Amino acid sequence: MRYSASHKLETREKLLQSSAVSAKRSGFSTVGVDGLMKAIGLSGGAFYSHFSSKDELFASVVESELRQSLERLGAEQDRDKLERCLKQYLSMCHVEHPETGCALPALGAEIARSDIAIRQQAEHWICQLQESWAQVLESDSLAWAILSQCIGALVVARMLATTELQHKVLKSSYDEIGRQIAGPGA
Repeated sequence: MRYSASHKLETREKLLQSSAVSAKRSGFSTVGVDGLMKAIGLSGGAFYSHFSSKDELFASVVESELRQSLERLGAEQDRDKLERCLKQYLSMCHVEHPETGCALPALGAEIARSDIAIRQQAEHWICQLQESWAQVLESDSLAWAILSQCIGALVVARMLATTELQHKVLKSSYDEIGRQIAGPGA
C-alpha cells in the first residue's frame, strides 16, 4: 500500500518532533533508529524513507529546534519582552523540562561534537539570535555575554542535584543579567 505525499510529510514531521523531544530529554546519541521509530509507532525500517541517516535527522532536529528558539527568543524584541524571555529561560520549569525548552543547553555538547555542516547550521541560528538581542541591547558583546550566560546557567542548574542550588544559580544569573542590561551605575 502506497501512502500519500501528505502522509509521508506528516510522518516525517512526527519523527522530527519526537526525536527532538527525545534528544533534549536524553541526548540524541543515546537512542537508536529503532527506538526513534518505535516512539511514533513505526518499525525501524521505515526510517530510511524519511532520512538517509541518523546524522541527517540530527541536522534536521538542530535546524528545526534552533529556528523555533529564534522565533521564541529573537526578533521584534524590546527590553521588557527580552527581560520576560530571560525570566522564563532562567526558570525551574526550563530546568525540569528540557524537552519543551531551548535545544542549546540540552544538545550543545552533541552539536559541538558533530560535523562541520551541523556546527555551521547551529552557528547560523545562534548568530541570528545574538544579532536580534544586540539590536535591543545596543551592544554586540553584551548580547553574546547574556546568551552565553543563559545557556551556561541552565546547563549548570541541570547538573546540580539540589533544588535550592538550582534556584540560586538561576536567580544569580538572572540578577547579574539584569544589572548588565541596566548598565553602569544602575
